[in-house]
Amino acid sequence: MENFQKYLDPRTLASLEGLDLQARMLVEGYVAGMHKSPYHGFSVEFAEHREYVPGDDIRHVDWKVWSKTDKFYLKQYEEETNLLLYLLVDTSESMSYASDENVTKLQYAQFIAAALAYMVLAQQDSVGVAVFDDAVRRYLKPVGQPSQLKEVLRVLDAAPAREKTDLGQVFHDTAERFKKRGVIAILSDLFDDPARVIAGIKHFRHRRNEVIVFHILDPAEVDFPFRETTLFRGLEGGEEVLTDPLSLRAAYQEEIGRYLSELEKGCRIIDVDYVPLRTDQSLDVALASYMASRAARVR
Repeated sequence: MENFQKYLDPRTLASLEGLDLQARMLVEGYVAGMHKSPYHGFSVEFAEHREYVPGDDIRHVDWKVWSKTDKFYLKQYEEETNLLLYLLVDTSESMSYASDENVTKLQYAQFIAAALAYMVLAQQDSVGVAVFDDAVRRYLKPVGQPSQLKEVLRVLDAAPAREKTDLGQVFHDTAERFKKRGVIAILSDLFDDPARVIAGIKHFRHRRNEVIVFHILDPAEVDFPFRETTLFRGLEGGEEVLTDPLSLRAAYQEEIGRYLSELEKGCRIIDVDYVPLRTDQSLDVALASYMASRAARVR
């Protein structure tokens, strides 16, 4: 029997209780405020027929059905007002890294993705997921049924860390694949050229999607705590390097600081939420804090 409960931490879910993921910007069929259509009845999709009763608006009578059955039926429509959440989860090899007793970056991303999927389905909206390295490996279209949670967790569970990443190309490809606008949550360590990463995210924004970037790093990648001679191995095709980390620490921290600053600034310029996370952070506190501040901005 499949065990997906490992992705749904009760503390994290409890911390999100009472919070909703709402769009900050106008996206297709959705505006800030739960399920209020900005299209006033024009963005509709045929759902089913029901029999006419006196007092109904005859403009919705299906005359083709009447001509065949001699009975009056109305077309019922379903407003396309639900939020669409697309989860993009990086499963490249670098996401398998973990220092000390921390979980891997991929596991941390999976926990966040599972919690967001649970939240969105609980508010009767739709969620889909794509897992990728240098290309999209699996894609599950957004659906709003409760059973979608199990499907999302199945995709996450079958996504071991592998291969190099190519964030720019993946973002460009998925921007074209997502036909309906929505909220796109990227969960990645973003180990790629920052200019290419931002260019790919711009493609999502150009297509009028809202984007949240969850930038997930291991604390050792930020603090560089190594002191003794250490063998460093590149996780995505890089060479092995045996060196004294103390001689590199200052230069490394300067470089990682520049890299983080470039990503944060690039996201801010194109109005993208940039959420830095470390795998030693309590997930329930970190995620609930962001969701609460986001909800306050929406209001």
